[in-house]
Amino acid sequence: MNVHEDMRRGSPTAAPEAAPSRQEAVPDRAPALVTLARWAAALRPADVPDRVLSLAASQLLSQLAAIRAGAADPLGARMVQAFGPPFQDDPRLSACVLAGLGSWLNLDDTAYAGHLSPSSVAVPLAYARHLGLDGAALLTSIVAANECAARVTAAATLGPLRGQSALHTHLVGAVAGRLHCAGADADTWADALGLALAQPPWPLLRAFLASDARLFSAFAPVRTAMDACDAATAGFHGPPDLLEHPDGFLARFATVPLADAVTDGLGERWHTDTLSFKMHPGGPGVDAAIDCALDLHHELAIGRLDDEDVIEEVVVETSLYTLTAQRTAERYVHGPGAPLGALVLHTPYTVATALLTGGLTVADLTAPARDEESRWRTARRVRLVHDPAMTRALLVSEAPFGEAVRRAGPDAAAWLEGFGGPELTAMAAAARPDRAPADFTRAHKATGARVSVRLADGRTAATQRLIPHGAAGPHTRRHHTRLVRGKFTALGGPEHVAQAVAEIGGMTPSALRSWTEAALS
Repeated sequence: MNVHEDMRRGSPTAAPEAAPSRQEAVPDRAPALVTLARWAAALRPADVPDRVLSLAASQLLSQLAAIRAGAADPLGARMVQAFGPPFQDDPRLSACVLAGLGSWLNLDDTAYAGHLSPSSVAVPLAYARHLGLDGAALLTSIVAANECAARVTAAATLGPLRGQSALHTHLVGAVAGRLHCAGADADTWADALGLALAQPPWPLLRAFLASDARLFSAFAPVRTAMDACDAATAGFHGPPDLLEHPDGFLARFATVPLADAVTDGLGERWHTDTLSFKMHPGGPGVDAAIDCALDLHHELAIGRLDDEDVIEEVVVETSLYTLTAQRTAERYVHGPGAPLGALVLHTPYTVATALLTGGLTVADLTAPARDEESRWRTARRVRLVHDPAMTRALLVSEAPFGEAVRRAGPDAAAWLEGFGGPELTAMAAAARPDRAPADFTRAHKATGARVSVRLADGRTAATQRLIPHGAAGPHTRRHHTRLVRGKFTALGGPEHVAQAVAEIGGMTPSALRSWTEAALS
């Protein structure tokens, strides 16, 4: 049976019908949050293309893998001790714990725009279980949460906060995920979104990169969103024009506001199409370099040796995006004892580890592996070099911010110069495409790298990858189910759970409950 066709026939246990399945047009004068709320509240399985539902199923399994990894770590165990297990009687707290466990090890998936899954998967997961929804309802709620969170995040992408630091992503994803599961009306959605965004978080880099506070990066905004939903349900009203008002959200959180990105192409341009799946616990920009290092480990048959002369030199040629992340990380990473939050951004350490061990796991980011001197000797021999061609490729890919630069046009110049200097501004002007893609079915994330290695015995080798393994692009679109199955089982997930991912959309409430509990067993 085609489970997505089964979903289209309707689901008796899906969220109650709050509006017709084909959304009515909303006047252009409606505030962005109102337009978004009316569309998302009415979204039903029949409105979502099969490919998007399939991506949402992979996203669910991938985030369950991240939650497993978070729960298995000692710090994750402390979160469970403080706030309870991932599945508990109170769905609000369950949503927070699921969000916290799934975000902080950098195994959460991304899209254009934002790290969506800690809220857009965790919250529907908690509420689908609590409300007894089936697989069709769960996947549709994940898509609704993705679309709302990605659009608001895209509107502020050309601003001071991006990636995991853009915690407003989770305010929107959590509200959308919960209210879609509950079948709430559009007015409640608009109020809850306005209330959640009324006091958006602004994380401090010191705490985020170098302390246990990192565990609350998704937990706290999801908790705020749960309060906003409760308040809106009780009759509190949020400002419907909060996004675009001169004293509102975009005025504070966007250097170049892109308010039209919130509502443009609703139901036609699916941001879920831009999903990138995290295959390593690495931060933004390091994925392709890690992929290359893994390939070179096998090609050169590098053993796990403590001889500091095995690898003489490593050169990583990459884009300004990766170089910017490295400049941030090196302020906090000085060798053994480095904090995990900064270490996942550190290209030399992650590349050295992949070259020496043939892998990069969560265990590599903590003691005792993190403190091995052989890794740091090799890391000190890793040199980063700017490759202008890779920066140009980055600028014309939709993720992580190329689509925002395209949409902003010449107005993006000030933000680009602040991010990468005059060189980046000139590159963007030369690379800017003439027109927007009709949809995101060909979206890609070109955060590439070329890694060259010279060994003490004289051997050399080099390889490159423009799109990281699992990132948005043609290979991931064809093979995302297989990729996330491998991720899930590599992190200890049961094989039978991984194999059932294609059947999620056809699961009954009881089958879905059993499947999700087995996933986190």
